This record gives sequence, C-alpha cells and structure tokens, in this order.
Amino acid sequence: MHKNLRTFIEQLWREKEIVEVTAEVDPNLELAEIHRRVVEEGGPALLFTRVRGSSFPVATNLFGTVRRMELAMGPRPEAIIQRAIQAMDKLMPPGFKALWQERGWLLDVARSGLRRVSPQNAPVLEVCMANVDLRELPVLTSWQEDGGAFFTLPLVYTEKPGSREHNLGMYRLQIHSENQTGMHWQIHKGGGFHYHEAEKLGQALPVTVFLGGPPALTIAAITALPEMVPELLYASFLLGDKINMVDLDGYGHPLVAEAEFALCGEVPPGVRKAEGPFGDHYGYYSLTHDFPVFNVKRVYHRQDAIYPATVVGIPRQEDYYIGEWMQDLLSPIFPVLMPGLKSLWTYAEAGFHTLCGAVVRESYFREALAHCFRILGEGQLSLTKILLVTDVNLDLKDFPRLLASILQRFNPARDLIIINDTAMDTLDYTGRKFNQGSKAIMLGLGEPVRELPVEYQAGPLPGVNKIKPYCPGCLLVSGDSYTGQPELAKVLAEQAGPGISSWPLVLLVDDVDAISSQTDFLWTVFTRFDPAWDIYARTSVQRNALQYQLPIIIDARMKPEYPAALTPREDVVKRVDRRWNELFDK
Repeated sequence: MHKNLRTFIEQLWREKEIVEVTAEVDPNLELAEIHRRVVEEGGPALLFTRVRGSSFPVATNLFGTVRRMELAMGPRPEAIIQRAIQAMDKLMPPGFKALWQERGWLLDVARSGLRRVSPQNAPVLEVCMANVDLRELPVLTSWQEDGGAFFTLPLVYTEKPGSREHNLGMYRLQIHSENQTGMHWQIHKGGGFHYHEAEKLGQALPVTVFLGGPPALTIAAITALPEMVPELLYASFLLGDKINMVDLDGYGHPLVAEAEFALCGEVPPGVRKAEGPFGDHYGYYSLTHDFPVFNVKRVYHRQDAIYPATVVGIPRQEDYYIGEWMQDLLSPIFPVLMPGLKSLWTYAEAGFHTLCGAVVRESYFREALAHCFRILGEGQLSLTKILLVTDVNLDLKDFPRLLASILQRFNPARDLIIINDTAMDTLDYTGRKFNQGSKAIMLGLGEPVRELPVEYQAGPLPGVNKIKPYCPGCLLVSGDSYTGQPELAKVLAEQAGPGISSWPLVLLVDDVDAISSQTDFLWTVFTRFDPAWDIYARTSVQRNALQYQLPIIIDARMKPEYPAALTPREDVVKRVDRRWNELFDK
C-alpha cells in the first residue's frame, strides 16, 4: 500500500476524500473544534495549509471513516490473516507439500522486513533544524483545560537496553519547552518497560519520535501487539513491502526514511515533571501527574513536511475507526492464541480497556471461568475492567443482544465475580486511585433460566424520576445526582420490590434521556463506575464466597472524584460557527 503519508493523501485527493482549508486557523482550540465537527458528520480528511504560528500544514481526520481506513490499508492484510487461519491445521506440523500449496501468501509475508537506504534516499533528512524549537511545529491544543499543546500522533521508537529489541508505540507528548516534552508512558506499555530497564541501570533511554510515514506505521504503533512481536515488522506486513530505514552517523537508532519528521533525543533517568491535564479518548480529562521527560536534541524533517494530528474526546472520534479496523483484522487470531475462546471484542465507545465481551467454550463445569482468567492475563487485555462472557454464539458487536443473552442465563450467586485491588488503565479514574481499581466478570452460560422483561410496568421507585428499558432485562433509571443522594443505589438494592426484582440489571445514570444509542449507553455507563465501589446487591456469604441476589444495581453516575467530561469552550464554538462558510467555501 502506501509507502508514506504523501501517497495516501494523493489517493484521498483522487477519491475526493480530503478537503483543503486555506483560511488561517488557530492550532489553539479552533482547529480541534473544526476537526470534531467534521468527524461527527462523517466528513473528509482535512488539510489545513495556513496554521497560525507555523509554516507547516496540518493533516487531520485521515482515518476517520471506514472507507478511509480501507483506503489506507487495503484488503491484503485481512485476506492473508484469513488464509493463514484456514491453513493452520495443514501447516502444523509444516511439510513441504503443505508449504508449497500455501506458498503464495507465505512468500508475501516473508517479504516483510526493513530495508536500509542511503541518506540521499531518505526524505526525512532533507532538513535538520539549526536550533531545536518544537514551538515552530503546529502542535495542537485540543481542549481548553489541557495543560498545553500535545503531539497526538507521535510514533515513539525505543530499544530495550542491551539489545535491538524495539517498541513503536503511540504516547502523547506535551510540549514543556522549545526542546522538551513529557513522555506519557502508561502502565503496561512497551516503551515504558524499556525506560524502566534503563532507569534501573541509571542510564538515559535514547528515544526517536516519528511523525507521519507509511500509514501502516501509525496503525502498528496503536495496536496492542504481544511483546515479542516487533511493531516495525508488523507495520511492514501491513504495508506489503519492506520499510525504508536510514542510519545516521553517531546516532543509535535508525530513522524511518519516509517519515515527515524525526525528533531525536533521550529520556533521562529519575526525572519527572507534571504532565496534563489532557482531554483523552475516554471523553474526560486525564489529570495532572508526574511523568518522564523527553529531551529533544535534533529535529529532521522533509523540505515540505506535513504535520499529522488527531483529536480525541467523547466517542466516536477518529480513533474509533482505527480501533474497529484493528479488531476486525486481528480478532480471528485470538482463538488461535487462546484455545477455547471463540470470539472477543473490546468496545471503543467505552475506551476499549473498560469493557470486553467474549464467546467461549463451556464443555465442562466452569470451563468458561478458566478462559476468563486467560483473557485477563493476556497483554493489555489484563487492563480490562468489565468482562462479559457467554457460550452462546452471537455477534459481539451487537451489545444489546450480548447483554440480554447473558442476563437470560445469569446466576448472580456464582456468575458475578468482583476482583478487588487490581491495576487499572491509567486513563480510568473510577477506581478512585491512579492506576488502581477493580474488575468484574459476568457470565451467562448454558440454557436460559428466566424470561426477561421488556417493559417496566411496576410503580414508582424511591428517589427515581425517570425509568427506561435499555434492552430485555436491563433497566435504566435516574434521579438525584450522586452529590445530592450518594446512597441511592444502595437504597434501590436494599428496598427492591417485585417490580424491580424482575429486572436482573438496573443501571443508575445521571439522565436516562441522554442515552439514545449503543454509543451513548456504552460511554455513559461503563466509563462511570468501578465494580468494587459501585455495584450494589443484597448479598450473603457461603463457604467464603460472596453470593449476590437480583437485582444487581450499578451506580453509573458521575462522582465528585471523577474528572470532568469534555465540552468545547463556548467562544470557540461561536467563532467556528461564524467562520464555517469561510472555511469551507467550496
């Protein structure tokens, strides 16, 4: 496919999938507001050619629809993975006849790798900044409470100390000064592991940050690959060709020759600086915390470099389409890696790590539970907060069907398992402590054990003023805010009468009327509760096991400890309203 950002943008022009914005735009809030509106409408990629304070154009929303993801990556990766899965039995163990029969796609995969090119054939080296000043780049401030301007599509390359084992990840970078940024290495991130090893040795970790290059690099950097899979090799597989790399005298890392920019420097040991807040992909601000710093020593870029960026926020944003494409590509591999798992899906609308659904095999008593623990021990899936599991073959993308299927079969005394005091995704604050929280496993196995209600026909509930079913067996209710009535969920659980007891799951939200779609539901509910803190039910203890009784009440209201949900600044909204025709006069 595309060997660099340029060929991709050229294709977008041919397909009428990109629009040039020639009016001057401010990278502080205004550009992000324009981007978000275009994403919401399913609009084109944007090329801003006059960005205030910088000579570089900005490209955004490059991947913000299903079609543009297909244009960026093509059908080849999915076709090869499907063919490999189908050939697995034939190739285990590999024999000459089987290898010969499958030679087409095997030779295609074998072409993956890296190719060294000379500096003269490396466009990224066309210009070296005489004096490093990151403020010359059109780095965006997306939300008004952000701690500053952030690189939002950085490809952060590191190598494990003492080896050439590498990681290419995407970690936001806040500009601290003309030659320093933050380095937002969250827990369970490969680059952070490399830094941990370097810091133990008292060494600075060399770091190179690429901007742009083959679209496959961006996808590879975002993908949660197993630790042993090199991201550059995976990117090459996605690309369908070797990735051009160039060596620099006196610098330890090779550079991606086709990148738009390369920021070369190091992360020193033992140095931390406040980073954030930042409006992130959960739809809330992640707060200020101390993170390592990246000292930039050299900046290389193409003569006519294009600065790529994205904006994250309340789903669905551009990252939603990237995540969905990645899952569609890789989901057939999960059953191969985890025998007994039939399908698995994480939900972009809830921030991916918050919620995972799985269909598993249940061939003996509680086999499904073993598969649950396997899932929760697999790479970044270990950060999953809510795991919903069934043995019914269904489409996990259809969340109402998944939830209803589980509720039909759910035995609360044994099928709800809450695990306290676990690691939590860095961006999820529902556990009330940074990087800490709890997990819940909810199973629905075998034959149905109940008929699920579909309409609420009972009387008023204490403290509740709005009631609406979400799907069979799941009831949405709202009343006073958490601040006004923090014990409301507990009251509902303790005073559950016949009318509410027929509903296995009752979700207490701030406003029932704000939920009108699957996206609304997943974001509003699963980003606003922690299992140990916010699940309520009548309970008993039997042989050291906590057994729950229906209904299960989940308090998914905003809590005072939570960061604020993201909303654009009013004056910026009005400014973009006024300028809209000027921006898109064609």
